[in-house]
Amino acid sequence: MSNLEKLNNIFCEVFSVEASSLGANFNNTSVEGWDSVHQLSLTSAVEDEFDIMLDAEDILEFNSYDNAKKILAKYDIEI
Repeated sequence: MSNLEKLNNIFCEVFSVEASSLGANFNNTSVEGWDSVHQLSLTSAVEDEFDIMLDAEDILEFNSYDNAKKILAKYDIEI
């Protein structure tokens, strides 16, 4: 499974959506129910899946699908 597929699976599981929903407009202002609990679940799952420890700034910035990909790139995870 590719890293992109892993990331997509995490988003799909946390937000109960299909992968086709993910894209540039998938963010904390456009997704109903995206709250601090979901964001924490999302970042925790990403840390577990990719065996990384996000710093506080990155956790706060983890507020969209596109930002998630950019942040993972900072940790040398190719998407």
